[in-house]
Amino acid sequence: MTRRVSVFGATGSVGESTLDLLARRNDIHVVALTGGRNVARLAEAAIAHRAEIAVTAFEECYIPLKAALAGTGIEVAAGPGAVVEAGLRPADWIMSAIIGAAGLAPGFAALSQGTTVALANKESLVTAGRLLLAEAAKHGATILPVDSEHSAVFQALVGEDISAVETVTLTASGGGLRDWPLEKLASATPEDAGKHPNWDMGQRITIDSASMFNKAMEVIEAHEFFGLPAEKIKVLIHPQSAVHALVAFNDGAVMGHLGAPDMRHPIGYALNWPDRADLPVARLDLAKLGRLDFAEPDLTRFPALALADVVMRTGGAAGAVFNAAKEIALDHFIARNIGFTQMAPVVAETLDKFDTRASLTCAPESLADVLAIDTEARHLAGEIAQTRRARGT
Repeated sequence: MTRRVSVFGATGSVGESTLDLLARRNDIHVVALTGGRNVARLAEAAIAHRAEIAVTAFEECYIPLKAALAGTGIEVAAGPGAVVEAGLRPADWIMSAIIGAAGLAPGFAALSQGTTVALANKESLVTAGRLLLAEAAKHGATILPVDSEHSAVFQALVGEDISAVETVTLTASGGGLRDWPLEKLASATPEDAGKHPNWDMGQRITIDSASMFNKAMEVIEAHEFFGLPAEKIKVLIHPQSAVHALVAFNDGAVMGHLGAPDMRHPIGYALNWPDRADLPVARLDLAKLGRLDFAEPDLTRFPALALADVVMRTGGAAGAVFNAAKEIALDHFIARNIGFTQMAPVVAETLDKFDTRASLTCAPESLADVLAIDTEARHLAGEIAQTRRARGT
């Protein structure tokens, strides 16, 4: 039976991995592909997969996308609203891989049709976890985690009772700056932080891996998706990226998920769920690997993890503020306005100042509330980053 599939964020690293898997099958009909400014790649993918429609999130990219798809019969649309409308097109399976808060509204639109959403957009759960899960329940939709760690936990919990879980441990490679001396981190450039030892990812997520903001997001994500309290979620530094997560149970057993560092595994698992199917990923050779190393993360080196704990224990609007501030801090680091070690202080100060204006514990009641909080927090974080740039701290 042919399955109708859409991919949001088709030109990003997760989107490209998804398209690679779809191209290997003959039972897929691609409904919608969405992307950003990489119009040439979006058009190429739309043609290759015979998509019904290609959508760019930027209205100014409409004309070049239209020109690139002239004569193909593929519909073209542009703008944030068009991306949301793509989410309303009937599909059996939708990959939600748009980076940042821009993925919120399309994800909610997809859930409203009661379909299966493969969720790679961390921001959805971090900023609006309670609302997102309620929306899925309301429409009978299914959310499948696609982050490698959350997919690993999800797989380890198949057939298990969540009440029997003592702890969940997410692993982290430590990123490209893991072995740098602490005193040298302040001088790290976007190029330094943009190199990952194991994973092939985009610039922003690779830098987030180096700062551990990516792992901080994943910790909050696990808290929201699996309903686990902060004290049950742990992080271990694991340089080999072979063990993706560990689930410890109340009988002393620990279930671990191992595999090669290839996003096509968690994507493929979500695509084939509840079954398993052959995937074109490297098989893990433990003898060749030789060793598995683990270490507790140093919170002085990775202050983002401490901030994640604050967010989980605070609840309310804290996740939305944290995410917005993190994105703005990253923007300013990439633009060389602030240093690598200034990103966490920008986020911490944003959380503190937002709390004095409007209580962080006040939970958003709608998607509109989340987006309003996001806008306010971004503005506040921008002011803080600019102030730090001016005084050089």
